[in-house]
Amino acid sequence: MAGLRREPTARQMRLGIELRRLRDAAGLTGRDAAALLGVSSAQINQIESALTGVSEKRLRRLASNYACSDVELIDALVALASDRTRGWWEEYRGALPTPFLDLSELEHHATFLREAQFLYIPGVLQTEEYARAVYAYRVPELPSEELELRVQHRMRRKVILEGPAPTPYEAVIHEAALRIMVGDRDASRAQLARLVELSEADHITVRVIPFDLEGFAGATSAMTYAGGVLPKLDTVVRDGPHGAAFVDSEAQLGAFRTLFHKVEVVALVPERSRDFIHRLAKEL
Repeated sequence: MAGLRREPTARQMRLGIELRRLRDAAGLTGRDAAALLGVSSAQINQIESALTGVSEKRLRRLASNYACSDVELIDALVALASDRTRGWWEEYRGALPTPFLDLSELEHHATFLREAQFLYIPGVLQTEEYARAVYAYRVPELPSEELELRVQHRMRRKVILEGPAPTPYEAVIHEAALRIMVGDRDASRAQLARLVELSEADHITVRVIPFDLEGFAGATSAMTYAGGVLPKLDTVVRDGPHGAAFVDSEAQLGAFRTLFHKVEVVALVPERSRDFIHRLAKEL
């Protein structure tokens, strides 16, 4: 249909999901909502499926019809609906899979980022050599041009950690990820040195879970947790066999907050973590 989005972004889809949640909480069907708004049920479906946008006036009418009294949430949804940001990641649209762009957009808008990784160094902390070695191991093998595009994109994601207003970032990394030599020895040493350097920034916290920690069974908790303008609008990203999965239900967000806290509290404090990484680098 003319005028409909062919490929909504994850951010646009989140707005539609939140509007559907408000409607469900009000106990209304799509047809009920359409009648209250004076539009067709197809239009409500298109808004909730992110196939089309929604104006501030119409969104506020929907929220009123849904008896939503959460002013902060409504304002945040209006901001989502009004956002026309076309960030640097748009340069890669059509060249890289959409989840790459969605992740960049999520990181750009995040109020904070927390990451737990057990087998790899987090993407935004990777050196170019490390990232290239990760992508080069892919099966089937990537064409050289696409591999370089992915490496370039990963390097550009670091913008969230740079500049005058960087995003607060915390990473919990298992010793396994630090010891696995994804590239050669020199690349691994350079990667560890880069981690030490980044961990000295005020807005970056790096914590290590050592092998000798007893009773640790949290290696399945790998995640990226992105803070929204409200806790209800937080998002978790998990790597799956077919790409990144975005998690945003309130119950699941609560579970992942708890999971992150569990790995955070058993990790070494930042100072000891920095010394730990530095020692590993010297051993290589």
